[in-house]
Amino acid sequence: MKASLLKDALHMPLGEPAPVALPLGEPVSYTRLHCIERTDQTEIGVWDCTPGRWRRTITEQEFCHFIAGRGSFTPDGGEPIFFQAGDAILLPENSLGIWEVEETIRKTYVIITRAA
Repeated sequence: MKASLLKDALHMPLGEPAPVALPLGEPVSYTRLHCIERTDQTEIGVWDCTPGRWRRTITEQEFCHFIAGRGSFTPDGGEPIFFQAGDAILLPENSLGIWEVEETIRKTYVIITRAA
């Protein structure tokens, strides 16, 4: 990612905070979002989240590039995937599991919805 794009994503104003859909204990994580839904079944955006734990509810394939913070994602039946600023991960379709944010994260993402 070019330095100017990264700087823009770091400082982009995001929407109003909202709690995660399926929190697991306290503190409850809050997210903010700026997304662009395209006509080709692809959504791109910038997203941030405060510390906490919750179940992932998105079942589409998702590419994440973390530009701030740190945490982990543990797929159901799998080992934790740890991430921090600078890391990128690809979550295949139907990757359910637990997000755990230790330090407020901000990521750019791409969600790809496949035709049935």
